Amino acid sequence: MTDVCAENGLRSVETAKQMLIDSIHLITATETIPLGQACGRVLAEPVLAALDLPPCDNSAMDGYALCGAHDSYNIIGKSLAGHPFSGALEPGQAIHITTGAAVPSGADRVQMQENCTLDGDQLTMRRPAKPGENIRRRGEDVHTGQSLIPLGSKIKVPHIALLAGAGVAEVTVVRKLKAALLSIGDELKPIGTPPAALGDGDIYDSNRIALQAALEQLNVDILDLGCWPDQPDKIREAFIQARDNADFVVTSGGVSVGEADFTKTVLQELGEIDFWKLAIKPGKPFAFGRLPKSDGETLFFGLPGNPVSAIVTLHQLVVPALEKLRGTAAQYRQPPLQVRARLLNNIRKKPGRTDYQRGFTYRDEDGIQVVETRGIQGSHILSGFAAANCFVVLPREGEDCETGDWVTVEPFTAPLA
Repeated sequence: MTDVCAENGLRSVETAKQMLIDSIHLITATETIPLGQACGRVLAEPVLAALDLPPCDNSAMDGYALCGAHDSYNIIGKSLAGHPFSGALEPGQAIHITTGAAVPSGADRVQMQENCTLDGDQLTMRRPAKPGENIRRRGEDVHTGQSLIPLGSKIKVPHIALLAGAGVAEVTVVRKLKAALLSIGDELKPIGTPPAALGDGDIYDSNRIALQAALEQLNVDILDLGCWPDQPDKIREAFIQARDNADFVVTSGGVSVGEADFTKTVLQELGEIDFWKLAIKPGKPFAFGRLPKSDGETLFFGLPGNPVSAIVTLHQLVVPALEKLRGTAAQYRQPPLQVRARLLNNIRKKPGRTDYQRGFTYRDEDGIQVVETRGIQGSHILSGFAAANCFVVLPREGEDCETGDWVTVEPFTAPLA
């Protein structure tokens, strides 16, 4: 697949995404945090097991720990979780044992309670237990000195459980990213402004709020710089503040190729900014660049101004780039989950751009994954987006789809879910 698309040399989504990832240098600064705060963070230093897991042979069932294969056993004690039996078993002896309790020396099998009959101190069984049955062996999960999580992994709940079981109280992770968000435009008014106070052509500054909500789901600290007027000196001041206090800047609007505005001029004065035309619908205009500073650089992502376009390009392009920036190793970056679903309505499409239509997918009464588009598919239409739970991904050179066709569906995940 070539970079140049059928429609006026547009850059493909896949190429743009890879260009972003390849051009970004990961953050190397780290911080050590309590384990309970580590979910979603990226592991920066090895974590080695300080003990075996399980730390001793223990019972997988409530029942009886036995020594040898015999017709009956003499009960001589018990082993409870946290209160092990202190002696050793001889052939023909048994102890009562609970799940997780240490298996004593001499015991070579555990019979579950339901298969046993107890008469005083004498134990008989409805069926014999096999050697090793119902015993969890020391170190069968983790050995001392073993690396518990690969470097560059994004820490998940199962990782937390593993580390906690190994007694790990804190981990060293890549420090949090800091994003600067700002809006520029005389027509933008703060949310909360009474509708009657809006002038002709005024709109609420809604994109910045939506982008902030999305980035907060990605463990990103937000520097909200608010809305700035269309004045070169003010715009320059805004971007200098963003550059000096953040790892990356996100704006929406003012990045259309050929558009005459102060934002583009100021950005090009402060750094290196490229304005791309992408083969994506919605969201053709996109800008990416770098704002140099004394201790490195701040990345710039300029998203389209239409609200659906801004969110789609954030999800499809910026989020993968941020995974690289925050140090997630390539093999642990999660590609979008895509499934096939049967289409419940016709879709009109022209070749030339990958189309991310907003849809709702579910399993019908026959268990078949189905999908239908929601609402008008304009890049300014938010009601259909709000009612959707997935993208219907139509390939770049694809054409019209008919009811009953099988299409690719991308269920919403963070930061959209």
